[in-house]
Amino acid sequence: MKMKTLLPALLLAAMFGATAARAGTEITLFRFFGGCSDAYANVTDVAKAVGECGIVQVLTNKFNAENTDGITVKTQSVEWGVYYDRLSANVAGRTPPDIAVMHRSVLPNYQVRNLLLPLGKDFAAVGIDVADFVPAAREGVTANGEVWALPFDLHALLWHVNADLFIKAGLVDDKGQPKMPRSPAELMQHAATMKAKTGKAYFAIPSGADPMPSWQYLTWVWQQGGNIVDAQKKEALLESKESREALRLLDALYASGAANPQHDYAAAQQAFLAGEAAVLVNGTWGVDTYAAQAATGKSGLKNYVVRDMPTLYGKDAVWSDSHTWVMPKQSRPDPAKQKAALTFLKFLNDNSLQWARTGHLPVRASVLQSARMQALPHRAEYTRTATIATALPPIQYQRALGDLLVNELNSTWLVQKDPDKALADSQRAAASILRRSRRR
Repeated sequence: MKMKTLLPALLLAAMFGATAARAGTEITLFRFFGGCSDAYANVTDVAKAVGECGIVQVLTNKFNAENTDGITVKTQSVEWGVYYDRLSANVAGRTPPDIAVMHRSVLPNYQVRNLLLPLGKDFAAVGIDVADFVPAAREGVTANGEVWALPFDLHALLWHVNADLFIKAGLVDDKGQPKMPRSPAELMQHAATMKAKTGKAYFAIPSGADPMPSWQYLTWVWQQGGNIVDAQKKEALLESKESREALRLLDALYASGAANPQHDYAAAQQAFLAGEAAVLVNGTWGVDTYAAQAATGKSGLKNYVVRDMPTLYGKDAVWSDSHTWVMPKQSRPDPAKQKAALTFLKFLNDNSLQWARTGHLPVRASVLQSARMQALPHRAEYTRTATIATALPPIQYQRALGDLLVNELNSTWLVQKDPDKALADSQRAAASILRRSRRR
């Protein structure tokens, strides 16, 4: 290693080593995931934690109880619906938390405005190996050659499968496993066969005001090699041939009865669990819930398997996002708190396998490929998702674009809005959103 590259890391390590001697450092952690501090008060055994809230709370408890630097992490749990409003208000009021959870899709809104600390050199100093992050995760937190967040997971769309219905429909391969479609035409054929042989719908898709159909639509746009935005020009591409084809396929599925357009999240989930639909389109976060339901033997779902998103077009891709951890800039930087925050992030990174128990995929390649990861229920069935995970380019206002897609795309099956008009209206609205991005 050249001395020029070695010295900065040594200086950072020396600086952090000096500040670590100050005992009693308290840092604030902003997060969503729900409030469960009472349910898990004083619990430090992560094996006893269940779900996102339980696992992140017990990890925090464990760190507070066991770290040798006298660091205390004070959690502020914020309701999901107002989380980013609260975080923005604290940042604007010059009282940001020391650490905050942030979706990869939101990260550019803060990074572009210079509200976050760059973390690449600090990660090297505390022993977080950025090279161990899978490409999709590493690229999602990198901009202008700098790392701006600690990726904590990849959460993505999956096809949750009732294998018994596939067997009954004869849609199995030579190993008796559910046969996944390999083209749009084959998907429509499989859906018709499922209905004819079993009387059940092929799909259950949350379809009201839910983003699930738009995530499936984006997946099919990307599988054709397209996108809905040009990241360089910051222009909308919603009237492209790839966009039209993806929406055509979705509309065809609803029109044929392969999916019920009236299903909201709860109804789609219930239809799948009751054995009324062969495939539930939902994310990684549902795996353990559905596996537990199947294991009871009391629901209509008994033979549950998970599948990576099938490739219907020419390219492997699936919608994804990530939970990441950021360190907002402080009006009065405190080196001891910065060191404490990095120490906690290192602890979270070291415990990424525990977070994988939520169903989300770990971002560390070494953990993703480990025997312990593969031993978790069904994980070996969708590990490949980490290698095909795709997202919008790192531009601002991705959430606004997502809301726009939900409103316009869903209208084509909910109120029979003409698909071409829905895409034309989406194009105009997206262009307006992207103009705001260009002004920064």
